[in-house]
Amino acid sequence: MAEITANMIKDLRERTGAGMSDCKKALVESDADVEKAIDYLRKKGLAKAAKKAGREATEGAIVSYIHGGGRIGVLVEVNCETDFVARNDDFVQFTKDVAMQIAAMNPTFVRKEEVTDDVVAREREILLAKAKESGKPEQVVAKMVDGQVSKWLKEICLLDQAFVKNPDKTIDQLQQELIAKIGENIRIRRFIRFELGEGLEKKKSDFAAEVAAQAGLS
Repeated sequence: MAEITANMIKDLRERTGAGMSDCKKALVESDADVEKAIDYLRKKGLAKAAKKAGREATEGAIVSYIHGGGRIGVLVEVNCETDFVARNDDFVQFTKDVAMQIAAMNPTFVRKEEVTDDVVAREREILLAKAKESGKPEQVVAKMVDGQVSKWLKEICLLDQAFVKNPDKTIDQLQQELIAKIGENIRIRRFIRFELGEGLEKKKSDFAAEVAAQAGLS
């Protein structure tokens, strides 16, 4: 069996938020493979979080985040079970991190369950058309598209995105860790993101005509 060092346990604890004894056990169970140990702890953590997931979460906060001197703005609603937790420093920091994530990574949905079949079908059709141009066999093309759709879903769904401040974790993992730490159900409910000038067609000015107009020549 591979040697399990104190530094490995410390690193795993920092990455997962789990207790020292749990981290040591996870490393033992996974033969000192850190990534497998993380999966082991996630499964244990998710089991605990699942018990809390059905509990009503109607408190929380609506948080705003402005980036780039006012060029990008975000509003996000994050729910918890009690007003007390809504004022908790860890919860407040989580909401700020989520708002910053939305500003930086521009997700379209909170979770995969919100992505409708017609949206997935449309993206799959586009990816399929591109993949067919490769000239590869149909079975290979199908697998390529499946992989691309899976990657695309992770990019557009907030919970599946890699956390910008720590790419080793997803937003969902960050949320699960907070649930385990605080002991309440926490849920990112909805968000809206504004980007200055988004959807507007910027006018292309004719510099020569503009100079002429200012000089009274037109």
